[in-house]
Order: sequence, then structure tokens, then C-alpha cells
Amino acid sequence: MNALFNKITFLVVLIAGVTNLAAQPTKPDDKYSRMEVMIPMRDGIKLNTVIYTPKQRSEKLPFLLTRTPYGVNDNESPERQTYIKDMAADGYIFVFQDIRGRYQSEGTFKMQRFSRDKKDPKSIDEASDTYDTIDWLLKNIPDNNGNAGIYGISYDGWTSIIAAADPHPALKAVSEQATPSDMFMNDDFHHNGAFRLSYGFEYSVLTEAAKTDSLYNFHEYDTYDWYLKLGPLSNINKKYAHGTLPTWNNFIAHPNYDQFWQAQALRNRLDEPRTAIQHVSGWWDQEDMVGPQDAYNALEKRDTKHQNFIVLGPWRHGGWGGGEGTSLGNIKFDDQHTAAYFRKEIQAKWFAWYLKGKGDGNFAEAISFQTGSNQWKNYSAWPPKESVIKNIYFRAGGKLSFEEPSATGSKPFDSYVSDPAKPVPYRARPVEETYGPGSRWYTWLTDDQRFADGRPDVLSWQTDTLNEDVTITGNVFAKLFASTTGSDADWVVKLIDVYPEDYKKEPKMSGYELMIADDVFRGRFRHSFTKPEPIIPGKVEAYTIDLHGADHVFKKGHKIMVQIQSTWFPVIDRNPQKYVPNIFEAKESDYQQATQKVYHSVGFASCIELPVVK
Repeated sequence: MNALFNKITFLVVLIAGVTNLAAQPTKPDDKYSRMEVMIPMRDGIKLNTVIYTPKQRSEKLPFLLTRTPYGVNDNESPERQTYIKDMAADGYIFVFQDIRGRYQSEGTFKMQRFSRDKKDPKSIDEASDTYDTIDWLLKNIPDNNGNAGIYGISYDGWTSIIAAADPHPALKAVSEQATPSDMFMNDDFHHNGAFRLSYGFEYSVLTEAAKTDSLYNFHEYDTYDWYLKLGPLSNINKKYAHGTLPTWNNFIAHPNYDQFWQAQALRNRLDEPRTAIQHVSGWWDQEDMVGPQDAYNALEKRDTKHQNFIVLGPWRHGGWGGGEGTSLGNIKFDDQHTAAYFRKEIQAKWFAWYLKGKGDGNFAEAISFQTGSNQWKNYSAWPPKESVIKNIYFRAGGKLSFEEPSATGSKPFDSYVSDPAKPVPYRARPVEETYGPGSRWYTWLTDDQRFADGRPDVLSWQTDTLNEDVTITGNVFAKLFASTTGSDADWVVKLIDVYPEDYKKEPKMSGYELMIADDVFRGRFRHSFTKPEPIIPGKVEAYTIDLHGADHVFKKGHKIMVQIQSTWFPVIDRNPQKYVPNIFEAKESDYQQATQKVYHSVGFASCIELPVVK
């Protein structure tokens, strides 16, 4: 493995998107004192923990925990960390912990460790490790007020929500931020059964090639070329990993939505809010946009004490943790400091109320930054009950319209040839290594889609210029009627805001094509994610594709566009387009061209379901 992987140590900030750089553990002017301890768990394993306590305090203070696989020893003093400096100003006992098997902690790391057997008092999971940590802190750190909170982004968000599933009585507030929720249905490793190749491979290397974070050495800057030359997925183990990455081996062993994936899914691990929970999501989160929405929905069904809340903002993965948040990629938010606002007005006030009883505790059920209008909105429910579903239909001639197709003599479908040997890149090349130098991974969801528009293997439909604003707030679904000459197919659907060709407000944004909602669906799972089936070549099939939540205003003078394609490479692996039982075991000869047809006739009226607010 040492010859295979180029080991580079990374801070959690690189993964979560927080921008604090290398640490100086102690400085003369630090306002917090630092100590390192090894906290014993119920099974005897000890976890490396860094604790910061204010040098001056006038009251007993609560604990704020972060539990991470990304290393804690290099963290700066809390008042120097942009992500938490507003809370540091309020005064807390900050606790940073390596989860078991990572960095300085003992034990064995397991990706998204399964829930423990509660009949065994010494069985462990991330919830029990959090419980034992809080219990030790209460007994061993003086001048605490008996309350604890936990927060974190990405994997740290997942450890936070898992702690809420079986909380210590002292755990009063949880802010899970960008948690994954279901690694087969959405987020990091799959979307609707379609495998996230570049992220799945590179993240497996990052966390499992060594106890500290490691990057794979591609020897090529444009990883699009490397992944294309890779050939079938079976070559990962055959040529490179040789069975040494447990998570990659699990991908191969579990190509369908079996018990392995179902047991990991949050909806099967959460029942009701047992403490106050805040879910935080970014509209352009390139890794875990769906997870917080899923976690919120899973708990909301049994939220009898009004303890379940959601915050949605215009951010990339973890983008609220650093910077001001006035823009993302090329998109500007009218000088709204969205990230700074979240940290000071939402996150800090949330923990101050639940852990210290300070403030008014008046939190909206759902707080959303509405893009397009660039305004913060409060809602009494998510999705808001005021939204009304309105279909926007594909029409002949590349037209998109709120009027249904009529019975005319025009061709009832549009078509394209999908070639796995020439897949559509998911962003403009070069496709840099996900976490490598110069990577544009962080903002690719806001990239101008004109690089794909007009390709012969990408279909586009768009409205006429809008005469009035169209506001969508809620969940967006694609309803496709489509056929393929193959026996399997992927369908990528992108809902796009097209800026005016003469955009005087910012001329360089003229004609910009901004994705608002998007996702991919693997056709073999159209009837069941547990029991895939081949597609009958030439048969028109119905596909319902969840494009997830949005809160956006398509402004007057803009256009609404939809793009559809069958490859999104290499963020999504190439579908052979010939049905094979396990794509991870496909042969080179299984990959074939296919002609895809998307229908827009009276009987097969493909459309996008928009949650329109008047």
C-alpha cells in the first residue's frame, strides 16, 4: 500500500470546507487553555480528546463536542476558528475527539459503523462512544453546568445525528450539518443506485489507506482520463487496491439496496427527536445536500415536542463554516453575508438557548435562504404547505411549457446516442482530483452548464423568456417517459435557470445556465432498488426521479431549462447500458452504445413537477 498511495495529512477543514489552516496548539494570547486526554470507552478502548476551557469564566459552562475521523490535534484555539468563534465568544468548554481507529484514537475504524446490540452492555457504536465521552466529561472536567451539545459538518454531522439517536441525558442540543443519510439512495456513494465513482474511490483511499488521511496518486491532472482508461470497475481491485479497501469491497459485495445499506440509512436508525436537533444543508452541497433534509423528514413525523428544525442556505459542502458567504463560484448573493449570518445569528443563538438558556428560543421551523431573490425566509413547515404542484412539460422543438402537449403530428420524442466510450463530463474539464491541488470540486454544482448544452448526447428544452417571476419552494420531481435500445440506462436530469443574454446587472453572467435541482437515476431500479430488472429494449418506461428540495425564484426576464443526458462522468460510473447483475463485475465488452428517447406526447407527457408559490 505504501507504494500505491501518496500519503498526505489533511485537516478536517479540507473535507468539511472550513477554511482554518494549520494549528498552533498554544499561543500566549489564547483565551482558552488546552489539554489532551485519552477517554476510556465501555469496552476499554481509549479515544484521543482535545479539550479547550476558557481561561476566564464567570459561570459554569456547557460542553460543545465535535467527533471526527479527520484528526483533532492540530485544531487552533476556538476563538481563532472561523466556524466556531462566535460560540467561543459566548464561552463553552470545547471538546474535539478522534473517533475510534482514526489518528490518535485506539480501536478499529469502520465506515459509518452500524448501531450496536443494546442487549450487550459492552457493545459499542458512535452513539455509545459519544455517551461515554459526555459521561466522563461531566465527572472529570470541573465547573461544567451539566449540559452538552454536539455539532459538526459531513462525517462529523453524521456522528452528531447518530449521537441524537441514543443520547446521554445531558445532551441537550444537536446541530447536524451536511450529514449523509442513505449511502445507496443519495449523498456520497450512490444517487438512486447510480454509483459515485470518483468520490467513492477517492474517499475510500482517503480514510482507509492509512490511519491518517491519504490521497491517491493519479499521476494525471485530469482524472477524467484516468477513470476512462481504468475501464471496468473490476480493475480497481485487479490493478490498484487489491482488496485492501474495506469500503470498496463493500461496494462490490452490495450492488443493490440490500440489508447492508438499509441498516446504515438514518431513517432506520432514527425514530423521534429525543433532544433538540438542528439540520443544516446547502443548496449546492456537492456531497451531502440531501442528508439533512432526509434526517429532518424522518424525525418530523414524530416531533411532538417541537424539537426538530432545519436550515437551508446557498452553500457548497460546509460552506457555512468559513468565509462570509456572499458568493459561491460565479453566483453572487447581493452582498448577503450568508455564512457569517448563519454562524452568528443561527448556530450561536441555537446553542446559547439550549445549553445556557440565553436568548428567546424563538426559532423558525425552517429557515431558508431563497436563491434568485437572495432573501432569508422563515417557514412553518418544510416543504411549505403553501406550495402548489405545477407541471412544466417537455414539448417538440426544444420547448418547455406549462401547457400540456397536444395531439399533433410532430415527432413524439427527442433522442440521442449515449456512448460509454465518450461519456459527458459532469463538469468542464480538466476534472481535478476531488481533494487535490486546484480542485474545482467544491463549486461544480454552480458551474455554467453551457459546456454540456448543445452536445449531441445532451437534450435541452427551455421556456420562452419569463414575463413574471416563478418561485419554487419545496421538493422537485422529474416525471420521465423514456426508452432505450439497451437493457439498462442512466437518466441525468438538470433543472436550470438561464440568465438573460443581455444581463446588465453583471454582463459576464449573460446567458449563464445555473443548475437549481438535479440528480441521476439508474434505470434497472425503476421498479425496485432491492431487485433490479433489465429494461426491455425499445419499451417506453415511466421514471420518477427525486430532484430534491429547492427554494428559488426564476426571475422575470430569465428562462427555465431542463437538460437530460445518460452519462455524468466520472462522478457517476459509466452504465454499461447492457444489463449485468453486478456492474462492479462488468467486462469491457459489456459496455455498448444505446439510443435514448425521451417522450413528450399526449400519452407520454414527460414533465418536471415544480412546487410553485404564488
